Amino acid sequence: MQIQRILRFLSDVAANNNRPWFQQHKAEYEACKADFENSVGQLITALGAVDASVAHLTPKDACYRFYRDVRFSPDKSPYKRHFGAYINAKGKKALRGGYYVHVQPGMCQLAVGGYWLPTNILTSCRNEIMANIDEWRRCVENEDFVRNFGHACEGIWDDDNLSAKGFGISYLKTAPKDFPRDYAYLDYLRLKDYACWHRVSDSFFEGDGWIEKAVRLFLSAKPMMDFTNSVIDDYE
Repeated sequence: MQIQRILRFLSDVAANNNRPWFQQHKAEYEACKADFENSVGQLITALGAVDASVAHLTPKDACYRFYRDVRFSPDKSPYKRHFGAYINAKGKKALRGGYYVHVQPGMCQLAVGGYWLPTNILTSCRNEIMANIDEWRRCVENEDFVRNFGHACEGIWDDDNLSAKGFGISYLKTAPKDFPRDYAYLDYLRLKDYACWHRVSDSFFEGDGWIEKAVRLFLSAKPMMDFTNSVIDDYE
């Protein structure tokens, strides 16, 4: 991936987020977009070798639009400040967990899992965790997972402030309704999503070697994702 070129373009977009400027630089956008999508295609191929559920995907299936939907947003900037791809067996809009790549100057990251889950699915995930707590702990308390993503309810994830790593984008302040407040592993039930992320340097994506490193990191969180997907899949 020509990451430095992509990052320069994204920095320029952030400083000139308007249609006249963008139209003047449309050719650069198309070149950066094509390079990003080609790299995502290579990543899909590598992931498909270890997770057959995503092997059928194309970059178009995974890459998000660069144009923002501003209809209900106070921020009327027409373009995003990042390139993102969500490699999900059932598509970008699925509830099922998947693998996410985010390229943005100073905010690059890799993430795994599912977020914005409806309450009924969250409740089922929480019940499944309680019923199989030993298996769940093996998924999220092993050395590789903790080294890459930390523990539940750690870290900060938002558009402008991203911690080095984290597990759980948002969580309840107390126990969820009808769950025991004195449960020994309550932090796992307080989560409102089952997603984890790992921030990487801007230079992480240089060349092609990043793909192997990304796959290794994704695989360290795959058992957690498989656990929750076994519940989510019953609803999709």
